[in-house]
Amino acid sequence: MLVVGAGPAGAAAATWLARGGSDVLLLDAQDFPRDKPCGDGLTPRAIAELDALGLTPWTLGQARNWGLRAAGFGEVLYLPWPGGTLPRFGGAARRTVLDAAIRDAALDAGAKALTGRAVGFDHTGSAVRSVTVQNAGGRGTITCQRLIVADGARSQLGRLLGRQWHRGTAYGVAARGYLPSGRSDDPWISSHLELRDAAGEVLSGYGWVFPLADGSVNIGVGTLATERHPADVNLRRLLAHYADTQRRDWQLAGVVQQPWSALLPMGGAVSGVAGANWLLIGDAAGCVNPLNGEGIDYGLETGRLAAQLLLAGDVTAAWPDLLREHYGTAFSIARRLAGLLTVPGLLPTAGPWGMRSRSLMKVALRLMGNLVTDADTDAVARAWRVAGRASVRLDERPPWAP
Repeated sequence: MLVVGAGPAGAAAATWLARGGSDVLLLDAQDFPRDKPCGDGLTPRAIAELDALGLTPWTLGQARNWGLRAAGFGEVLYLPWPGGTLPRFGGAARRTVLDAAIRDAALDAGAKALTGRAVGFDHTGSAVRSVTVQNAGGRGTITCQRLIVADGARSQLGRLLGRQWHRGTAYGVAARGYLPSGRSDDPWISSHLELRDAAGEVLSGYGWVFPLADGSVNIGVGTLATERHPADVNLRRLLAHYADTQRRDWQLAGVVQQPWSALLPMGGAVSGVAGANWLLIGDAAGCVNPLNGEGIDYGLETGRLAAQLLLAGDVTAAWPDLLREHYGTAFSIARRLAGLLTVPGLLPTAGPWGMRSRSLMKVALRLMGNLVTDADTDAVARAWRVAGRASVRLDERPPWAP
């Protein structure tokens, strides 16, 4: 079994496969520890998956938070994580630390690791027989009976295999960096829903500050875009401006360190995610929340689901169907709502009204945080599923449609 990409999705898949008795090779383009562009936030859903992987002792040593401090349009709301079937706390950890911890779990389970970039493949029909790998030692070939592709949002191997990103629905552009902070141990993650550029214009996105409990915070900005309403913004300049607006409140020092930007396909807006013996997971499969750009929990979950499925045989139809079963309705309605937020003038009009309703914002936190699980049967969960099913029927291209 070959897993390409050792981020949360790939490493989780490798762990579950190795624990199930499979011979697993985990390939990543870079030596560890290595960084990735990310907000570093761990939702309660991500914490639950890390617990299932046996990483509870590790999570206890990371930054922990009790919910979201939402600010904007003259209001500040403290919104605890809703709990229910999920833990009542979230966390945060740099990707250099998080990815290494999950990869170590995979190696402890018996997976083997290799550094190299997947640059090609050989196939028979839709079945991949081998992958060409480029590393410091030159080019080589790895044969595989099964293949999991978890090489991130750009998914170079996925594109070679035929993955297409359809940009008719909302997608995300984001940038993040790190700054020393006197409030690095703050117990709340913060989102500023009134994100303004240097000219004072309200953007269709948000800024965030996630305490890391190591003397620093992850600070970032993200905006939504569609083909009709593209994001015309200099992300690094916007990040520097946002950091300046938060400098006094968060006791920030210096200039933004390690700024990094990313472009995110979201809400299953990709096709070509599986073949006879291969499949795409995590960001590579467009498993990113359209309302907040979060993808770690989806990566961990799809890694587990892929490991459970791969030994069953032909996955060409089974994998897209499984993704739609777990995420299709939620992604459909979420990306529809995200598209609305890109309409000029909507957020400045609706934002002040929404922020004045604590009840509405509690529901928004639950939906935006991917905190409605399959086990939830309350009114909000039922309404979300009904809206999602109606949304799918209206989709010109439903999530993961060919």
